[in-house]
Amino acid sequence: MAALHIPLAFLILTFFLGFNIANSESFIGVNYGQVADNLPPPSATAKLLQSTSIEKVRLYGTDPAIISALANTGIGIVIGAANGDIPALASDPNFAKNWVNTNVLAYYPASKIILVNVGNEVLLYGDDNLKTNLLPAMQNIKNALDAASVGDKIKVSTVHPMTLLKQSEPPSAGIFDPGLGDVLKGLLEFNNATGSPFAINPYPYFAYRGDPRPETLAFCLFQPNPGRFDANTKINYMNMFDAQVDAVHSALNAMGFKNVEIVVAETGWPYKGDGDEVGPSMENAKAYNGNLIAHLRSMVGTPLMPGKSVDTYLFALYDEDLKPGPGSERAFGLFKPDLTVTYDAGLSKSSQTPATPKTPVNSTPAIQPRKPNQAAWCMPEEGTPDAQLQANLDYACGKVDCSLIQPGGACFDPNTVASHAAYAMNLYYQTLGRNPWDCDFSKTAVLSNNDPSYNSCTYPGGST
Repeated sequence: MAALHIPLAFLILTFFLGFNIANSESFIGVNYGQVADNLPPPSATAKLLQSTSIEKVRLYGTDPAIISALANTGIGIVIGAANGDIPALASDPNFAKNWVNTNVLAYYPASKIILVNVGNEVLLYGDDNLKTNLLPAMQNIKNALDAASVGDKIKVSTVHPMTLLKQSEPPSAGIFDPGLGDVLKGLLEFNNATGSPFAINPYPYFAYRGDPRPETLAFCLFQPNPGRFDANTKINYMNMFDAQVDAVHSALNAMGFKNVEIVVAETGWPYKGDGDEVGPSMENAKAYNGNLIAHLRSMVGTPLMPGKSVDTYLFALYDEDLKPGPGSERAFGLFKPDLTVTYDAGLSKSSQTPATPKTPVNSTPAIQPRKPNQAAWCMPEEGTPDAQLQANLDYACGKVDCSLIQPGGACFDPNTVASHAAYAMNLYYQTLGRNPWDCDFSKTAVLSNNDPSYNSCTYPGGST
């Protein structure tokens, strides 16, 4: 094949466009629920959002005050048609047209509405009338947007619960509930034909609540763990978020819709709950959201969808103090009503690095940040069991190049788990930017001033 001659100017332009797209962080959104009586004014919220790297907001309805407050901010807005409106939207095109005129065209384009979600988790409920009317309602909304010449800019979809999946483990075996086959097929054909996303609500928090083991918590919080091996793809999944999203991807693929874009409409972790609830804590919420945001910013994607971060809407902007249910339901807010942060998840534009995400509650104190110009290597804690060292080794080598501890490598000897884990853990710490939380490994690592290099094996490190 003849070589392609691409102008240098084009390559430079492409690089900078890619750079700007990556830096826009348009993949980070937030849910703005309103089941509360203590929320700040929408105008104050708009200013708050502009001080963060959040570029999209999902509303559950069509509050005029909020949509107006977000005008001219450049923030993308997702609005929602209520489940109760679905029958009328489906049966009457004029109702759909009036709905679009009132809730979209009255504000667009100053208010950057990007998506209309028709209903929320409709397929979760047993109401067959809503299920059968969902697709016609979406079609009528789409037709009304097309008639107004904005259908190419404003997409139409609906939001689904993870319970749509009959099987999600391993991720490659993900399949949807066959009982929803015809309804779901019609919705996916709509998504595929119109280029609209398949919106899903994965919550590793609920997965942990159903399996409250320490290793499950680490897996859910993006923290060092042995991973979960998918024998079909030979992929060792290192976090629950990727596993859940890839399970949805596999289910879409199994139905012939692998090219339909996945959007995470909700995900989050509560920072407090009732005494009998497993998992809610400030440390866990901070670790989940902080590590999720860092994961999205890495642009690594998921194992089955690499190189692109899935659009993800964090739950939630504020606590909703009037929501029923256990205490955790009222404790997902990233911000307080006085506009201060509940905890630092790294969303501020002025500082996008979260404070040290701690590991699960009931653990030993977090590692203290080292002082500037202090030499530091990340080493295993003395007395750490070999099983944990092996887990640390597997985790680190899943992220960094461990070729020097392979046979023939300068650091292969001594051929022990302890020696190999020490090298890998330090390399992970140095490679990821020498952040204190990267020398944690489930509280089995410490920072040392003593250079562990020996013979021809040189450990990265030194003064910083």
